[in-house]
Amino acid sequence: METLEFRKLKQPIALVVDDEPLILMDTADMFADEGYAIVEASTADEAWAFLDKHSSLQLLFTDVQTPGSLDGFELARKVAERWPHICVIIASGAARPGPGDIPPNATFIAKPFTAELIHDVLKEKGSQHS
Repeated sequence: METLEFRKLKQPIALVVDDEPLILMDTADMFADEGYAIVEASTADEAWAFLDKHSSLQLLFTDVQTPGSLDGFELARKVAERWPHICVIIASGAARPGPGDIPPNATFIAKPFTAELIHDVLKEKGSQHS
């Protein structure tokens, strides 16, 4: 999607990052059901490159463990520093956050998670748009 196409969207945009295709698809569907237009990435590096060109989104959802030079915690910290307006949700089934892993605008959730949990987190963060 080009920047002009983003500007034409009436709904908020979520960038969803996971290297497992089925989890990525399921998670993207959960955010679409909450009213978001979805952009998918399979690595944190891919997400960072996308954000460098298109930072007009409202939400970043990232898995912690993805291939490449960045993990989800690093991506979340870089996004919080450069684009503090973007709401960040970090998820993992294996890694748990340590001190300094999660920026102030981010929320961590454990995998597996449900659509209801996504709904509740968005509501709590004031980012629900449906």
